[in-house]
Order: sequence, then C-alpha cells, then structure tokens
Amino acid sequence: MIARFWTAEVAQGRAHVYADHLKSQVLPVLRKVDGYIGAKLLERETSEGVEIVVVTFWKSLDSIRKFAGPDAERAVVSDDIVSLFLRHDRSVTHYRVVAEDDPQHE
Repeated sequence: MIARFWTAEVAQGRAHVYADHLKSQVLPVLRKVDGYIGAKLLERETSEGVEIVVVTFWKSLDSIRKFAGPDAERAVVSDDIVSLFLRHDRSVTHYRVVAEDDPQHE
C-alpha cells in the first residue's frame, strides 16, 4: 500500500471550506479510481492559519497514476479551490506503508 501526502495552509476559520470541498468534490472522484483505498484529512492550527494534510491510500503507484497522470508526484489541485490557500504544495510525497494497526477492524 502507498500513502500519498499533500499539505496546504488556509486562513483561520477557512479549514471547513477545504473539508467540504474534499468531501463533496474530491472523494467522489477518488472512489471511482481503481486502486484507491481511502483518505484522511488532518488539521493543525499554526500561527498563520490552519495547516491541512491530506493522506490518501492506494494499492500501487500505477493506481495513483490513474488519478494524477504520468507524473505521480504532481499534486492534483483544482483551479476553483486554489484561491483558498495561503500556500500549497505543488508536489506530493509517497510512502510505502510497511506496518499498520487498526484494532477496530480486526
């Protein structure tokens, strides 16, 4: 399994706008991609706003390319949401998941 990490920062009080966008626009698209496993949205307050981290889980890099295109390291950010960000990554980082613990699903 591959974990795909992307980060951005939004102004205080605006994190919910991205969360709504993720839930209503991004996740429905991801669910249709063969090899997509799931996602997590993380938030933490900073001195300048709210940092968000999106982690998506995939069966393989080939699965990610079905979503991101040939350059799997390219961040996929829609033009209609870009103005929300104080900053955002233009690329992503991938990690191979080598261990996990999910006691609720044993």
